[in-house]
Amino acid sequence: MTSEGFVLYKLIILYMLNRVDFPLSVSQISQFILELNSNAFFDLQIALNEMVENDYIKPHTKRNHTIYEITEQGMETIKLLDFKLDDSIKTDINNYLKSQKLSFRNESAISAEYYPSGNEYIVQCSIKEKKQTLLEIKLTVPDKDQAIHICDSWKNKNEQIYQYLINEIWRD
Repeated sequence: MTSEGFVLYKLIILYMLNRVDFPLSVSQISQFILELNSNAFFDLQIALNEMVENDYIKPHTKRNHTIYEITEQGMETIKLLDFKLDDSIKTDINNYLKSQKLSFRNESAISAEYYPSGNEYIVQCSIKEKKQTLLEIKLTVPDKDQAIHICDSWKNKNEQIYQYLINEIWRD
């Protein structure tokens, strides 16, 4: 891969992260880049690692995947170098993000993680909207299997649970 290719991937990543108000996962970023070049997966990983090392993007690990958000330094960089991205690529990115935005937002807004605490596990489930926490629940469960099951179920049942809690709280 040429250095221009790495620069292009880095600019695309910064542009994408600057256009959304929530973090993106590797798969969300790579889905777009792999449409440009189906052989770019390893180059993308190198570009992501270099950008983290240079503080352009910040990773957050949630269970078994990593999400990225742009840093202040990354925002300044894309503002300065935005002109180096072709308008056609910007249009493609904007169309891609527009078509996927609801799905991406839902993925980043709903989270469930667990961690050990003595002989038990703490499960932390949350719903966020535009970086604002709407609901956060912490549960203590006796074993890892139960913690994993709750995390997996949260993705499908969070709306029902949220609505149930709201209804119960408002009910006299």
